[in-house]
Amino acid sequence: MGLLPPLDSREVFAHRRAVSADGHDPPPPSLGEIRASVAVPKTPSFWRRLFAFIGPAYLVSVGYMDPGNWATDIAAGAKLGYALLWVLLMSNLMAVLLQSLSARLGIVTGMDLAQACRAMFDRRVSWVLWILAEVAIAACDLAEILGSAIGLQLLFGLPLLIGVVVTALDTFLLLFLHSKGVRMMEAFIVVLITTIGVSMAVEVVLAKPLWGEIAGGFVPSLPGEGALFLAIAILGATVMPHNLYLHSALVQSRRISHTPSGIRSGVRFNTIDSVVALNGAFFVNAALLVLAAATFHTAGLYEVADIGQAHRLLEPILGSTVAPIAFAVALIAAGQSSTITGTLAGQIVMEGFVQLRLRPVVRRLATRALALVPAVATIAFAGESSTGFLLVLSQVVLSLQLSFAVVPLVHLVSDRRWMGQYAIKPRTQVVAWVVAGVIVVLNLKLTADSLASFLDGAGAWAWLLWISAVPVAAGLVLVLGYVAVVPVLERLRGRPTPMYLNVHGPSAMPPLAPPKPPRRVAVAVDFSAADGAVLSHAVSLLHGVGRGARVRLLHVVESGGARLMGPDVRDGEARADQARLEMYVDELAEHGVEADFDLGFGEPVGELARLVEEHGSDLVVLGSHGHGGLTDFVLGTTVERLRHRVRVPVLVVPIGGAAG
Repeated sequence: MGLLPPLDSREVFAHRRAVSADGHDPPPPSLGEIRASVAVPKTPSFWRRLFAFIGPAYLVSVGYMDPGNWATDIAAGAKLGYALLWVLLMSNLMAVLLQSLSARLGIVTGMDLAQACRAMFDRRVSWVLWILAEVAIAACDLAEILGSAIGLQLLFGLPLLIGVVVTALDTFLLLFLHSKGVRMMEAFIVVLITTIGVSMAVEVVLAKPLWGEIAGGFVPSLPGEGALFLAIAILGATVMPHNLYLHSALVQSRRISHTPSGIRSGVRFNTIDSVVALNGAFFVNAALLVLAAATFHTAGLYEVADIGQAHRLLEPILGSTVAPIAFAVALIAAGQSSTITGTLAGQIVMEGFVQLRLRPVVRRLATRALALVPAVATIAFAGESSTGFLLVLSQVVLSLQLSFAVVPLVHLVSDRRWMGQYAIKPRTQVVAWVVAGVIVVLNLKLTADSLASFLDGAGAWAWLLWISAVPVAAGLVLVLGYVAVVPVLERLRGRPTPMYLNVHGPSAMPPLAPPKPPRRVAVAVDFSAADGAVLSHAVSLLHGVGRGARVRLLHVVESGGARLMGPDVRDGEARADQARLEMYVDELAEHGVEADFDLGFGEPVGELARLVEEHGSDLVVLGSHGHGGLTDFVLGTTVERLRHRVRVPVLVVPIGGAAG
């Protein structure tokens, strides 16, 4: 038997789904490879259960301290001193509320926000919301590209244009973390957040701010020209629309009990996770604004809005070489952490709104290409000094998209048809709608003021704006009105939600039927002492089944050559593994068992899942990993990830007393 032919080159695959009785398609799992992959211990210990839930909000929180935030915070602090600290605080409180609502939606309904919007709205409206979400993600990625490139320039002297191109290489970092499971990603992000926090603490200590003036900055005011623009930019940089989609999907990585107590517990622990993580992000943003106010504003440098300029001024003002280095290190950490979550959010909105799934590398390259074009064009034609304005503008674009995510979210979590007994209370609904109203009104004012300014400055070319920008803005206002009003009308009419969404659980126990005995058993082997127990269980399952029953041995070659070349590899490890499989087949034949084998190449979980589906196996048998606790947190588990990637039962054989 030869090695496998190359994989099908198609990047997109269709989901095969059951259709519910009312004709609606239940959505495929959001981020299916990590869904319910993290076990929650059934223990009365509050801290152990909290530790199991900690993670999703930290992945989300990096979006609240990305390079776009740096530009807006520095610009606000340099221009207005401590005056806009209250905007940061208000934005953070909004973020905590909205992210908690997003987590609640994911836990209760089992859908992310994009999937829920697709189920709630007309298909054409869903496509508009998807396009707006993609624009927001591209704007966020633009900020991450520029921030990472500026950080590389500050530390290593790389030209900004080269640094922008180099940032495309972080795709491989993302793919590595993605292959290691959600807990590995969360651990990596926590390390980066810690790096940012320590660096910012050093900056503030060196800056020696005036604490009395800091307290005065929490009194609401909008002093001076441009204050509203900066306030809305801070709002857009803090409460980011793609994070609402992301959080509602990430919370589903926890395997909770779908009972009333289990759901309430999941909501409570994820709310705690959100409060802690986002308050940490608030202190990072506040530190940036305080740093700019204490250094640049105090020195009369009111127009500092460029991150590179801020870095160059830190050393002569603070008199320390530590400050600019800490600044650059934190900036790179912020850019790299944000790029991971931005890609996950892009995958979620694409799968949720249009049910199209791309491989992570394709999705990452597509998103990065959309952001690279304006970044490279701006630097090439307007110079490196234009990046500061481009960063602030990206955050204003994010703010303009925010209403189209917040309004549907508040509708969903307030509606008992979708949430059942877990719908938010009337008091919380009032607060949520006030927050949504503030966001909508500020964005409408910003849009009107910006259009008026552009029309006044366009002169003879104003007609071009009247036939392009004005109709687009008017159309988006109509879409926002539709999104705000139609769910209310449908609730008053008592329109039912899709039948696959039943937050109350099944109304009766489903009928029982004896399962058919497996005839095609896939066995994952790793050429260790565990193979004997695994094969023994597989063979015993086929006893008495009759002719046609067979075992298929599966093994994945994980060498560097296999990961790079796939099935075309001919290295020593691949040949040796094939020889071992042939020996296993011969020995099984001596025991009267029909068997054959197949090899996979590269990432074990994905390859095993592909082989199981390709060969139409009825059952998968494999050994437990033999580790737990901290090792699980760092490495993840093949067993847990695989069982959520296949559509057939998975039998885990404990090896040496380990739990699978």
